[in-house]
Amino acid sequence: MPPRRVDFRRTSRPAGPHGPRRDAGALVVALVAAACATPPPPPPDPAIDAERAATVLRLETRMEAPARIVFTWSLDDRDLRLNGRGIARVEPPYRARLDLFLANGEAVVAAALVGSDLRLPRGAPEGIIPPPDLLWGALGVFNPGPDAALLGGDAPEPERIRLRYGYPDGTRLHYTVAGTRIYTVELLREGRTVQRVVVEPAAGDDTRYPERAVYRDVPAFRELTITRESVENVEAYPPDIWIVR
Repeated sequence: MPPRRVDFRRTSRPAGPHGPRRDAGALVVALVAAACATPPPPPPDPAIDAERAATVLRLETRMEAPARIVFTWSLDDRDLRLNGRGIARVEPPYRARLDLFLANGEAVVAAALVGSDLRLPRGAPEGIIPPPDLLWGALGVFNPGPDAALLGGDAPEPERIRLRYGYPDGTRLHYTVAGTRIYTVELLREGRTVQRVVVEPAAGDDTRYPERAVYRDVPAFRELTITRESVENVEAYPPDIWIVR
């Protein structure tokens, strides 16, 4: 029903003893009702074209040439703290190898990632290296596993979007990105984050690889921080470096 029109013009009808007071009372009631009315809901968030966003991210974050990345790392665990230096060797389309060393040069762990296949040597300590989706995210590369189905996207905050993936076992994979930069990658089970990578993208345009990445295993109270020192383009690597023993 359209709102009632309130007419403030004078009329020739003589007012009764209570006429003006009744009109004023009706006006007050109308104004109070308008003030107390529920405000209209905010406009809906703009629709996210998740498929297009995922396609652009995959294209823009893919590796273009073999590279050697030198970094420092630190591990904070419930009962252990370690730090040292490391080397990441990467090569398109989706190959990476990480070697972590202590300050004295002693090897801690080596891992190779080919597509979504994470390869660890027998007896390697568990929980230090992130799972494939998160490890690619730590390198600034958008590469959800082949079994991950795109569920949709939304905008959790201005200028950023979240892409939601699901695995057949119920695990959820969330990417938060701005433009073509990855900021967080999360694994969720039963609606709760169990593992997360927080990425600090490169400040300039000199490299696509992040300045810093922090991997957290929430239930294990474990945190691995990787800080990039240098990036160097190199020749193609021999195939056997993607095999770790």
